[in-house]
Amino acid sequence: MSADEVLAQTVRQEWGRLVALLLGQFRRLDLVEDALGDAVEAAARRWPADGAPAAPAAWLLTAARRRVVDRLRAEAMAQRKEALLVVEATRPAAAGAVMADPGGLVEDDVLRLVLLCCHPSLAPEVAAALALRLVVGVGTADIARLFLVPEPTMAARITRGKRKIVAAGIPYGLPGADALPDRLRTVAQVAYLAFTAGYAPGSGADLLRADLAGAAVGLVRVTLGMRPGEPVLRALLALMLLQHSRRDARVGADGSLVLLPDQDRSLWRADEVAEGVALLSELPADPDPLVESYRLQAVVAALHATAPTAGATRWDLVCDAYAALERVNPSPAVRLAAAVAVAERDGPAAGLAALDGLDAALPTSHRVPAVRGELLARLGRDTEAVEALDVAVARCANEVERAHLEGRRAGLSAAGPR
Repeated sequence: MSADEVLAQTVRQEWGRLVALLLGQFRRLDLVEDALGDAVEAAARRWPADGAPAAPAAWLLTAARRRVVDRLRAEAMAQRKEALLVVEATRPAAAGAVMADPGGLVEDDVLRLVLLCCHPSLAPEVAAALALRLVVGVGTADIARLFLVPEPTMAARITRGKRKIVAAGIPYGLPGADALPDRLRTVAQVAYLAFTAGYAPGSGADLLRADLAGAAVGLVRVTLGMRPGEPVLRALLALMLLQHSRRDARVGADGSLVLLPDQDRSLWRADEVAEGVALLSELPADPDPLVESYRLQAVVAALHATAPTAGATRWDLVCDAYAALERVNPSPAVRLAAAVAVAERDGPAAGLAALDGLDAALPTSHRVPAVRGELLARLGRDTEAVEALDVAVARCANEVERAHLEGRRAGLSAAGPR
């Protein structure tokens, strides 16, 4: 492995832990990330010439620690309080010693970082960006691209989040045992927000942003690794893995949308399906609505992921899972998904009936008229189907999905009314 590859792998795997260790030592969020970035830049210059160190993460930690100390010394000089701050900054230094401790202290530091980023007082989109940046190590430019905002906008969003953490005095610490489950629920919701933004972006040129979805999966893995018994994290990871496992088959070679029945199932990631199913098998029905919502969605995903062919899908069980999900989470989006399942089990007329009322509940969504158009087409009511697809096309902000809808509409128009 080249020095550049070692550096890239170290940053990818260790970024969150290094941020957590530095933050735990210095408690200066404004300095820590800049210092670590400087250390990575230094490594990029030196390692190709000198060779990658035997302990690359420790090298980065030491370099970043020195830079933080230098900044604190400069601040101390400016404030004529050098002695006090330097003593504080260097107090636990013992360079390299922290990296030699792989035990609970390190894990708790990472968990503190996760909880800091996902504090309930931060807006979900800010929390998601901060968590991806500080815990998973995704670059600001990449986060901006993944969330479809300009890089300066995302940089400002992340900066505001950091400032709010400092200004509001959000603690870098573990809440009490009674409060920790609620905080982990927030982590789960933030991670799922990021996953959804990658798995089903509502706008833009990409049908799928697998790197963002993968980063969200990584965030849940990190957190679950520290609290392996948390049902909300286990249920969410099962759901994410089962959905994410189909990423290679969802987009055609030309970038077009490939619907589930048409996907090449040999491209689905069997290891992720197996892991998701294994997690799910250990999760009984849960009285917590959030856990149960994730679990039931994972049940649906597992039924699709394990069906040998599209025609062999157990739509009766899918409908049962959605019926249970509607009781737990009676949202319009769940009702729409349930209507699709009903159409597959009982026919398009039943699916159309199940769509009643959803136009008012989802007045700007393109998915309701898109489903209606498809079901009308299956019934041979092509004129009405084209009208519904016209509405769907007008509302759809995702370029790939819109192209798919336009193609479907064009096919019906060319065939003429039946």
